[in-house]
Amino acid sequence: MHLNTRMSRRLTLATSVGLSLALVTGCSSDNKDSAPSETTTTTASAPTEQASATPRLAVSYDGGILVLNATSLDVVGETKIDGFTRLNPAGDGRHVMISSGEAFKVLDTGTWSSAHGDHSHYYTADPAMSEVEFAANEPGHVVRHAGKTVLFNDGSGLVEIFDPAQLAKRQPRVETYTTPEPHHGVAVALADGSLLTTIGNSESRNGIAILDADRKEILRNEQCPGVHGEAVAAGEAIVLGCQDGLLVYKNGAITKVQSPDAYGRIGNQAGSEESDIVLGDYKTDKDAELERPQRVSLTNTTTSELKLVDLGTSYTFRSLGRGPHGEALVLGTDGAIHVVDPNTGVVTKKIAVIDAWTEPTKWQEPRPALFVEDHTAYVTDPTSKKLIAVDLEDGSILTETTLDHAPNELTGVTG
Repeated sequence: MHLNTRMSRRLTLATSVGLSLALVTGCSSDNKDSAPSETTTTTASAPTEQASATPRLAVSYDGGILVLNATSLDVVGETKIDGFTRLNPAGDGRHVMISSGEAFKVLDTGTWSSAHGDHSHYYTADPAMSEVEFAANEPGHVVRHAGKTVLFNDGSGLVEIFDPAQLAKRQPRVETYTTPEPHHGVAVALADGSLLTTIGNSESRNGIAILDADRKEILRNEQCPGVHGEAVAAGEAIVLGCQDGLLVYKNGAITKVQSPDAYGRIGNQAGSEESDIVLGDYKTDKDAELERPQRVSLTNTTTSELKLVDLGTSYTFRSLGRGPHGEALVLGTDGAIHVVDPNTGVVTKKIAVIDAWTEPTKWQEPRPALFVEDHTAYVTDPTSKKLIAVDLEDGSILTETTLDHAPNELTGVTG
């Protein structure tokens, strides 16, 4: 059934899906205070007030998710969960969305801020699974933009849009839209209330459509075979990859940027509000079971120029990131973070972090991952079970830790 735009609430107890939580001691302080009355915490312990925000990381492994202090890399909590999981920050600086089984689940990492006039109060507590859950027979992409979080259900085409700030109160009001046909897609909520969605079905995907605030289609482009992935650049330019280039939606118009090769697939991108240039992967072997590309793409969303940069090393879809100044970052299989000037395409620095590695055959298998928060890059190494924090300004190793499990996906929250 095609659902028109409407408001709904979805609350499901995490215990109903058989999740168990094993908690490790959380951050502590001698100065304890209750959380503000307007916030309903879902954590497993009473909140503790902190002097400043406490960023945390979430790391998935086969059998669960670890939550760590992003500064010390100490483990502060562990959630047991079966099956392969995908991790994405929910957009509120506190919660993490978990794509698992037949739902988007919500992990409360136990760190948050509360604004009080001209200042804020900061709190931590033990991480815990939230009671909020969004049913989805094939949970797919999670996108955060313009103060909204958008979930895309590949199995039904259901798009769910909500304000992530409501997750702490466990009552997110959800606006829904269903694409004409289900497909492996993505949707982005824009600042003016409009919605960008991919076009496709179970057999193929070929473009994007723009819907106004009433969800009436106002624009479309079907010149994007195999449309996949999304990124947001400066000026709210939305970029989506194609098998022969990209589509850029900006200022009410859709522009096709053509790859220099007949088959030049860009399927994963990393954008920055500090730059009008989007970093993307770049593959040219249409028949390859596993292509290990050594070039990345840089696409200028203002001039529509697409530039290719040869790194001299391969990388994977978990290798792309952006630095605090808009610099393009790529974690290569040579074990180094390659820092690329997005304007010139010049590799300005290589930061050695881990040993050389080889991309595994199956995309679900653990491989090193890159996550960037502010001026720090975090890198995982499944072989050694290490998690390493790198200062992007001087290239030094800030700290590292050895985990009890081989890490797979990696994300974080600001607190």
